[in-house]
Amino acid sequence: MARTRDIHTNQLDVACDVCGRTLLRGEHAEHFLAGGERRMVCDLCTARAQHEGWIRESGADDVALHQPRRERGRSFIDRLRSNRRERPVRERASRDIEELEPDLSTEEHVVRPEPRREPRHIRAVPTNAELKMQRALDVFNASDHTRTVGGVARSLGAPAVSVRPRTDRPSVVAITVMWELSWYRFEIDLSDEAGGVRREAQGDELAELAPEEQEVNAAADERGALHLGLNT
Repeated sequence: MARTRDIHTNQLDVACDVCGRTLLRGEHAEHFLAGGERRMVCDLCTARAQHEGWIRESGADDVALHQPRRERGRSFIDRLRSNRRERPVRERASRDIEELEPDLSTEEHVVRPEPRREPRHIRAVPTNAELKMQRALDVFNASDHTRTVGGVARSLGAPAVSVRPRTDRPSVVAITVMWELSWYRFEIDLSDEAGGVRREAQGDELAELAPEEQEVNAAADERGALHLGLNT
C-alpha cells in the first residue's frame, strides 16, 4: 500500500500589514517603512500604504540624500524614530506659542491711536455787556481785519460801527462796520478767543441790516482799529 507524502515548501507565510491577507505562493510583497518599523505590503495595497504616509524601502536612499549632512551618518530607521519622538514636542511648543500670542484680528486686541485733540483756550466770559464789547474790540484790533477797515475807510471815509452782544449766544459779540455803499459783519466768541475774528457776512446796502445793527456806538480810527464811543 502506497503512503501519501507530505509536501513541504521553503516559503514562509507572509501577511500584508495593510489588509492582513496571507500572500499566495509567488505573489510579490513590497517592503515599506512606517513608524520606524519595517512593514510588508502586497501589490494590491501599495497605493493605500503610500496614502497613509508609509515610505517604500527602495526609495529610502532618495530620502536620505535630502537630509542635512549631520543626519546622513545615522540610519534611516533611526532618523524616523527620532522624528517620531520630536514631533509631539514641536506640536506642544507650537500650541504654547499660539496661546501666548494675542489674536490681533479680534477687536479687543486692536490698538488704535486716539485722535489728536486740538487745544481750546477757554476763558471766562464777562457777564457785563460793556466788558464783553470792550474785550471783543481788543480781539478785533489785534487781528488783520483792521487793515480791511482802514483800507475801505481811505476810499469811502470813516465808517459807523455797531458793537452788540448777541442775545441768542451770550458769549458771542457781533461787530458791524458800515458805509453808505458797503458793510461788514464780524463775530467774536469770547469763550474761545483763540478762534479769532470771523467775518460772518458783508453787503452793499444798509437796508440789508436789522435796525439794531444800525445803532452806532463805536467808531474807527485812521488805522482801522475800533473804539467804543462816537469820538475817536
